[in-house]
Amino acid sequence: MSRNIFKKLKLPKEISLYPKMSDGVCGAIRNIIQKAISTGNNKIFIRTNLKYGLPLENINKVAGPFVEAWAFEKFEEISDKVGNKYGLINVEPGKRLDAYDMVLQFKLKDIDEYISANVDSKSTSEDIVTSGKSPNITSFARIRNEYLDDPNYIFLILSLKHKVFSEKVDGDGITNGIMQINDYRVYDIKYVSAKDLNYNPALGTGQLQIRDIHYVDEERKTTAEFIKMIDDKYVKSKGTNAWLKLAKQHEWIKIENYEK
Repeated sequence: MSRNIFKKLKLPKEISLYPKMSDGVCGAIRNIIQKAISTGNNKIFIRTNLKYGLPLENINKVAGPFVEAWAFEKFEEISDKVGNKYGLINVEPGKRLDAYDMVLQFKLKDIDEYISANVDSKSTSEDIVTSGKSPNITSFARIRNEYLDDPNYIFLILSLKHKVFSEKVDGDGITNGIMQINDYRVYDIKYVSAKDLNYNPALGTGQLQIRDIHYVDEERKTTAEFIKMIDDKYVKSKGTNAWLKLAKQHEWIKIENYEK
């Protein structure tokens, strides 16, 4: 992208407190999930009459909603406890077309601001080698607009790794499927390294993807630096003219300076 165009961009500026807010909510989420795992509250039981239990070769197709529901309930249990040590005060589910699965609201110690974290929950299977490789996270235009509207927007990815077991419970062919959450990662999409964040041109304005969702390096970036990074990925894939068309449509460039 040319320097002249970049100079005309609307560049959002986050508050200086943003890194502390992001680190605080990520740390609280990690502590909540770790506590559930260490205390054995990490299992989902599914009763079936299938002779061989849950089909492991296709488990990734059904496990996601179960694991995400498990995470939501764990957060909700914490938020219901007034004055809990994690500072989690409210949990709301995302709507069907939202980019996130849930919104977690915090009031953390040493931070005066109330914080809302938009969380996209992803399940990855220990039983499937390719699980967690290049999942779609959100569309390019959507996430760019979110940061332009709110420079302090917090969008987190919660990766939950699970393993599935089958246990026969009687002589009538009833088998329990057991999904056990064994590991997790939490990170701010803005801090995902450039090499770990891919752009897939398919579907609308294209999708941002994580190269390997459970193994991510982080790079500290401001909101403006994150926007420039994803802009560069878009332009490299689709070209400057396609980007300019989107920029005009979404008013990413200062209109009074826009040159046709």
